[in-house]
Order: sequence, then C-alpha cells, then structure tokens
Amino acid sequence: MAQTDLGPVRGVAEQGVQVYQGIPYAQPPTGARRWTLPVRPRPWTEVRDARRPGPACAQLDEQGAVAARSSEDCLYLNVTTPSGKLAGRRPVLVYLHGGAFSSGAGSDFDARRLSTNGDAVVVTVNSRLGVFGFYGHPKLPGSGSYGLADQQAALRWVRANAAAFGGDPRTVTLMGQSSGGASVCAQLTSPQAAGLFHRAIIQSGSCLQRWPKNVMAPGLEAISYWASRADTEARGTKAARELGCAGARATTCLRSLDTGKLLALNGRFTQPAYGTPVLPADPAAALRRGDFRSVPVMQGNTRHEHRLFTRLFELEQPIDDARYRALLTTTFGARQARRVYAEYPPRAYTRDSTGPDGAGSAAALAWAAVGTDAGWVCPTLTASKLLARHVPVYGFEFADPDVPDILGLFPKGYPTGAYHGSELPMLFDIESTSITLSPAQRHLSAQMIRYWSTFAATGDPNHAGLPRWQAYPSTQVLDSAPRGISPVEASTTHHCRFWASAPRLGGGAD
Repeated sequence: MAQTDLGPVRGVAEQGVQVYQGIPYAQPPTGARRWTLPVRPRPWTEVRDARRPGPACAQLDEQGAVAARSSEDCLYLNVTTPSGKLAGRRPVLVYLHGGAFSSGAGSDFDARRLSTNGDAVVVTVNSRLGVFGFYGHPKLPGSGSYGLADQQAALRWVRANAAAFGGDPRTVTLMGQSSGGASVCAQLTSPQAAGLFHRAIIQSGSCLQRWPKNVMAPGLEAISYWASRADTEARGTKAARELGCAGARATTCLRSLDTGKLLALNGRFTQPAYGTPVLPADPAAALRRGDFRSVPVMQGNTRHEHRLFTRLFELEQPIDDARYRALLTTTFGARQARRVYAEYPPRAYTRDSTGPDGAGSAAALAWAAVGTDAGWVCPTLTASKLLARHVPVYGFEFADPDVPDILGLFPKGYPTGAYHGSELPMLFDIESTSITLSPAQRHLSAQMIRYWSTFAATGDPNHAGLPRWQAYPSTQVLDSAPRGISPVEASTTHHCRFWASAPRLGGGAD
C-alpha cells in the first residue's frame, strides 16, 4: 500500500516490483468539464484499489467505432517501483506514449523491466487525445492544448507523490516516443512546466520534425506536430457548424454530443495548438530562439523510421520504380525530384529488398529512406544542434534490424529494418504483443535500460561497463550486433547536407 496526497492506494507486488494502476491525477473531464483544464481530484479516505488500469482516453478502433476500454473519463496514471526499502531517492521516469496524438494508453507499456533493471520509479500516463485533447473553439479557454495541460497535471502529481513510491521528486525525467516525444518537446518550451522535470528523453519526436507533402500518406499536405491556435479554432468553428452547434450556445451544444459523434472529427485535431497559456509559442520557433528549459536532453531516432509508413503505402499499391518517381515528382516537383532520385537511387537498396517490385522492393526502400532522412532524422539532428548550444545533448540511433513486428503489419521476410517504434520492446513489454527477443537483443535491452536510467539519475547516460557515449555532435548507434554500440556521424549517413541544400520540405511543383 502507498499513501498519496489524495488518499491510500493498494497495488500488487510481482516479479520484484510493486505496480499501482489506475490512479487518478485529475477529475474526469466529462460533461461540463469536457474541454476544460484539468482539476485536482477529490481526496478519499478508504484504500483505493489500484490493481487495474483506468480506461484509455477516448479513441477510435480500426472499424471507426469508439474503442473498447476507452472513455472520456481517462485521466489516470500507473506507477511501477522496485520492491524493497522505499528510500525516496530513486530517479523517476514519466513516460508519455505515442500514437499520433490520437491513440494509445499508458497501460500499454509494462515497465517492470525498466523499473527493476534501471532501479527507477516509472510512471506511465494517459492524457486526452484527438478531438478531446486538441479541439479548439474561440469560446473555450485553453483551446487546443488540453492534452498538454493534462501532462502537466500528471507531473504535478508526480512532484507531490514520487517519494511515497520510493522516487526522488527532484530527479524526474520526462520521456516520450513519437507524439509522446513531441509532447516532451512541448513541455520543454512551456513556461507552465518549469520545475516539473529535470531531464528529457525524446524518442522519434523532435520539435522540428516536418514531413514533406505525400510522405506520411498519399495526397497529404506537408505536416508538423504543431498548429496555431487561430488555425485550430477556425477548424473547430467549422466543425461545430457541421455538427449543428453554432452561435452563442455552441459550447453547450458541443458538450451535449455523444463521444462517438465527436470522435468522428479526430483526424482534424491531432496537433497541439500554440498561442495558448500552456504553449505560448511554436515549439520549433522557441527552440531556434533558445527559449526552453535548461535540462539535459537525450534525443534520437530509429535508423529506418519510415519503413513503417512506407508499408502503409504498399497496402494501397506496390511501389515500383515508376510509382517512386511519381511520388518524388508530386512531392518535390519535377526538377527537384530528379535530384532526390539521384541521391536515393533504388539500386542502392537492392541488397535489402525482398523482391523487384513487390512488398519491400528496392524502390519502396528508397522512398522509405527519403522519408526517414527528410522527415525524421535530419530535423532531429538540427534540433539537437540547437539544444546543444544551451544544454548537454546525447543523440542516439536505434539500429537493430531484426526486432519482431510489434504491430503485425509486415509480411514474413519483409525488410523492416529498425522501423518507427522498434526500440520500444527494448525498454518495455508491450501489452498488445507477445514477442521474444533474441539473447543478443536481451543484452542490448539491458544496456539500453542502463543508459536510460543512468541518464535519468545523473543527466549523463555513461555508466561503468558500457561503451562510452559521447555528447552531440556524435550519435550513439544502438544495435545488438557484435560491437553494435558505437558512435556514428549520422548527418552523413542520412544525407543531411543534401537536405539542407534541397527545397523547403513540402515543396511542390516547380
């Protein structure tokens, strides 16, 4: 049992850890509280059952219906802490899950390995998603940034309660992957997050990521993680009219609609809005100005990020040489497409491909490399350069090419490489999967957990017995191959000089 500042909770003890799940950190944002800033929960006196996770935040399933076990009543977190004496001195890792700001839950990530092997308290968090987290309307205070406000409420809970679970509230690391990594970046630039965390780990979610037109999906315009409040509220006003909620009572009308009807708008509201009290400035602009928290940062990518998204392209239509050229032309214009094709010729990827024009063809892998470098790795390296002017930065590239498919998306034999999210099984057991790591991968997992937890404890990942990790501009490669942990010049291997001379990301016709 643990005594929080709101009341006692009882979890379970298993495999060397104590696990507490479904602890509320804010009142349910339902009814009149839909699209309001989070409010501290009411205290309780009886012991609260914390043996099961709370619902995931409201989201859609694959059929477009409200996902099972998801709800607007979702502001819960989970704590995993090593068994034994609670000295109140363990580092605390607060993890924000990915899912494009529209799916996932903290309870998807079993943190027992990370907690025991890293001797750390791990907190996984739910925060509002999609239309409930990032909807905007001129009549709604805090418009467009409720999900980020939830994360800050969770961090305030951690500050008040870390010691009750053996953690040090003065040694809190905010960690996230994909949109969770972008959330970490947002909190780095938010004045309201000052003092709530002391290190930052950003996995595949830098402030500067911006994907060219067509790269994330065919026909999709260039996108970044962020949107202005004005744009968000304009989209929200239009959506409200479409739902029959206009005029003076628009917000009352919107709050009366059922969850499923609003989730139909989810795809329009997956970008945190800046220009709000929670996020006053565009995080990318804040980074360029040096306007962010002065805390050590660990930041990086997987080596083949975009093979995951390229696989989604292939489900629609195989990528042969003709389609590859067409995608480049539509994205960059004819003249620049020729430059990109020359820089990324399919023949350079023949060795890794599974067939000439089928799934995982050389042309498909070339397109994936364009997406990886232009949309993911090179922007991350630019962000690291900007951060390193002010704080210690440790860059990484997860490069293990044989991690099992945690999404069930790739056909057997597909050259997945180190796809987007493939580093996660090294740190967590993923609830929805049943995968087995090889002995070499289990060794890499132990090394990565030691790096991550040492960084959380000290602000520097280096630990006796592990290969030396040099700070920026070096990038540490993480691979289970023999001698697979070593430094690399990532800007060279990912053609970043080329992209620096290329047209602005998302450039269209000549």
